[in-house]
Amino acid sequence: MAALWLRRAGHHCLRAHLSPLLCIRNAVPLGTTAKEEMERFWNKNTGSNRPLSPHVTIYRWSLPMVMSICHRGTGIALSAGVSLFGLSALLVPGSFESHLELVKSLCLGPALIHTAKFALVFPLTYHTWNGIRHLMWDLGKGLTISQLYQSGMIVLVLTVLSSVGLAAM
Repeated sequence: MAALWLRRAGHHCLRAHLSPLLCIRNAVPLGTTAKEEMERFWNKNTGSNRPLSPHVTIYRWSLPMVMSICHRGTGIALSAGVSLFGLSALLVPGSFESHLELVKSLCLGPALIHTAKFALVFPLTYHTWNGIRHLMWDLGKGLTISQLYQSGMIVLVLTVLSSVGLAAM
């Protein structure tokens, strides 16, 4: 079987898999070192007086762009929040009930409580609805420009409505 494979694929393929040292004799020597190539690259780009890479300031901001950045930001914030909450539960003395009683004793008022609840639940609902939107994209649905803007507005409306609803509970 190996002989048949050798005849069809060629001797060099099997040798490459068996021993990488056998293929070194076919390598072409480089004319320059990596350091010289990098210096040439930087000299060419700095001499052209243009940005080294596309920068956020040269783009006109669009709804999909902003929502993508916010999706990443809410994901990071939610991960950090859950981690900090877990660490505080381990390190701060007392029970959850005692901390809840402390917050109740502050007499903050319903407007401040609902605002705080809205601020806590908004990133979660936004990340959830936008995650569902991303799942639809993975299925190949809603990828035209008009559909991107339409689904973006739907996500924003659902986020506000669900956040208000959860904060009112």
